[in-house]
Amino acid sequence: MRICFGLLFLILGLKQVTCAQDLPRPAVDVELLVQELFAQQDDENPVAYEDLYETLLQYYRQPLDLNRASREELRGLWLLSEGQISALLQHIQDNGRLLSLYELQAIPGFDLLTIRRLLPFVTVQALGQMGQRTWKERLKAADTHTLLFRYDRTLQERRGYTPPEGRSTTRYRGSPDKYLLRYRLSHPRDFSFGITAEKDAGESFTWNPGQRLYGFDFLSAHAQLYDRGAFKTIALGDYQLQFGQGLLLSSGLSVGKGSETITTVRRSQLGIRPHTSTLETNFFRGIAATHRWRQLETTLFLSSRRVDASAGDALPEDSTVFTLGGLQTSGLHRTPTELANRQRAREQVLGGNVTYRNPMQTFSLGLTALHTSYSTALQQKPEPYNRFTFSGRQNTAVGLQYSYLWQNFNFFGETARSGNGGLGTVNGVLASLSEKVEVALLYRYYARDFQTLYGAAFGEGSRNQNESGLYTGVKLKLSNRWQLTGYYDRFSFPWLRYRVDAPSDGEGYMLRLQFMPSKTTLLYGQYQYERKSRNETVEGEALRQVTDTHAHRYLLLLDVSPLPSLRLRSRVQASRFRQNGPARTGFFAAQDISWEHKGTRISARYALFDTDDYETRLYVPEQDVLYAFSIPVFTGRGTHVYLLLQQQLGRHLDIWFKLSLTHYRGQDTVSSGLEQIQGTQRTDVRVQARYRFKVFSGK
Repeated sequence: MRICFGLLFLILGLKQVTCAQDLPRPAVDVELLVQELFAQQDDENPVAYEDLYETLLQYYRQPLDLNRASREELRGLWLLSEGQISALLQHIQDNGRLLSLYELQAIPGFDLLTIRRLLPFVTVQALGQMGQRTWKERLKAADTHTLLFRYDRTLQERRGYTPPEGRSTTRYRGSPDKYLLRYRLSHPRDFSFGITAEKDAGESFTWNPGQRLYGFDFLSAHAQLYDRGAFKTIALGDYQLQFGQGLLLSSGLSVGKGSETITTVRRSQLGIRPHTSTLETNFFRGIAATHRWRQLETTLFLSSRRVDASAGDALPEDSTVFTLGGLQTSGLHRTPTELANRQRAREQVLGGNVTYRNPMQTFSLGLTALHTSYSTALQQKPEPYNRFTFSGRQNTAVGLQYSYLWQNFNFFGETARSGNGGLGTVNGVLASLSEKVEVALLYRYYARDFQTLYGAAFGEGSRNQNESGLYTGVKLKLSNRWQLTGYYDRFSFPWLRYRVDAPSDGEGYMLRLQFMPSKTTLLYGQYQYERKSRNETVEGEALRQVTDTHAHRYLLLLDVSPLPSLRLRSRVQASRFRQNGPARTGFFAAQDISWEHKGTRISARYALFDTDDYETRLYVPEQDVLYAFSIPVFTGRGTHVYLLLQQQLGRHLDIWFKLSLTHYRGQDTVSSGLEQIQGTQRTDVRVQARYRFKVFSGK
């Protein structure tokens, strides 16, 4: 019955469409990008979607000029294979600069799927735009001078906003309102200035300089200049760093194993980039600069900021001196405990990177070094799986990275050593065997005592530690409209892990078949399997044993635009989970519709879900307001609907409104802990306004 119902959703969207006649720059489709590029969310190995999304948004706000883009910048899009990048650069070299995005269709290897993904993030500048601009011309550039405000609230009362029995104060110290304020002034390859302020739901809006509270709970600002003489980048304020394969410096930027099995395996050396998201971890605060001399790029940076950490134990030699527990990464400061942990320690990081690139951009070799220190020693919980996790006050790490392009083979890797002598290495090759066949191989080894605090290289675990594995990815372009992608990954963990009280191993693979009959229709089906070990309590005994879990995930999606202003998207997802017992299942089916006319855009979804338990939960991306993303998790039984409205008011003001309602069946509460709601439904409201300033031109 479930399968029949799901197929009904898909049939609603089936319709023959005609090919589009032009190549406009469409709005960024976050929902589809997350599904196509990024790894599926997992509680054990969470994906920093906001960081990934912000990186893509930088390209969307300031599209990459294909006529001026370097090979490394093209790699940073995650959308082009090495063969496609080489074909694009060769086309420009042989035929001169691109005059129109139409020319992409004539470049070997650029199929409909690639061009569809690429269009929101690239541009081809006219001849008059290639030279130097005055400051007035820079300020007139579109979407470079904006002010954005966002408001969120869950309408139902959650347990955290009620006082415990016998007390008058609520558990959460602030209101259930969430605010975001963002100002940005920027111009591609020239400068970027920005301020971000956020108050999460439950946090108080307080002015108390003594406790480093200035209204909004989180404040961030950045200023970056580009191409100033011999300096490629100069940064002041909040920034992020990405070098090599991210083994030492990736600022949380890790795509993981997703449906894109080739281009996302390799990390790109993005260097210094502004921190513009609301993530309160994995960024630096201070100064950084990249200097160019011939084929040598040298980056130096210094960061000093306060970080969240839990309280530890008293040191035995002095009962008045305490260590810290672990670093806190949630960024939430709602309860007295969370407030006490807020900015408890000072973290200082200094280091640099030196990279050599040959004139042809086919070979690079770099050295990275960084020293991290804390004002108070860190001490992890005394659990066996934490035996080799970083503890203490300081860590010094050094790494060597390389990349070599030979014909259609790109060899890349990075090897690093942490301060305690632990080693980590990741090495791979991307091969374009033909225009229709691409292969990726990647081997990683992270010793159990390898300690990296800002690394997020390719791996199965949330940290690059205690893991080895071999990944194989393949992409087959069966025709200009059919594409088959897949991967197989085998991994092992020599030491204990959280919820795994023994050395273990596992494997995972994925297959996706995509069909794009026209520029406005996309259909694909995907199957993913993963085997991992986990503790299991023996019934009736105080004993835990490690056994295998088997997780299966299925996805079927149809995206079609029967009219230029109308878009339909049908989705069916399913899951199956088993660990030494009967298998449990989960199911989700949704129908989306989007309509756009002039300055108005309306999107809506109606969905049904039915899961047996939390293990069969389903993460499903959905459309959201600009510069935001939403990937709710569905567990239990019920329905989910949302309505998203975007309206342009004049030339400078845009507003968004989103109403989301989830109704559960067969249960009396929603969620758990302090987020628990008494009742059967949850309603969320989000309002956003963006003002694009009109810059005075003068004479």
